[in-house]
Amino acid sequence: MRPARPIPQTRRMARARIDDGAGRIAVRKALSEGDSASRDIRAQAVRYTLQLLAEQAEGNTLEVRVPPFGAVQCVAGPRHTRGTPPNVIETDAATWLHLATGSLAWAEGLASGRIHASGARADLSGHVPVLPGPP
Repeated sequence: MRPARPIPQTRRMARARIDDGAGRIAVRKALSEGDSASRDIRAQAVRYTLQLLAEQAEGNTLEVRVPPFGAVQCVAGPRHTRGTPPNVIETDAATWLHLATGSLAWAEGLASGRIHASGARADLSGHVPVLPGPP
């Protein structure tokens, strides 16, 4: 029996895309129910809006983290390939959803300390909201 060969990156399976209808419903429920929304609803809402960000701001310069639900690399520019990325934004799920839907401004989130940004290119001001208006 031959040893298994690693799968080249170009042949790895892509993560399934969250349907727009299901994603919008999850965002709506997560925002209206707040902390009482189920973990599954909050996870789907965060992953859907991160998916939108990655689609709308393609690239690998910035990593946006919303623990424990997801992270994406986005924004065109210099690519990082190893170790800790030099440009990182991290926030909690509720803050991310308010930022992603436009009910929290980027500058307000930074000033309040709800958004942690490090690196010269750690700026989403031109990329959020990703889902403006009521979801």
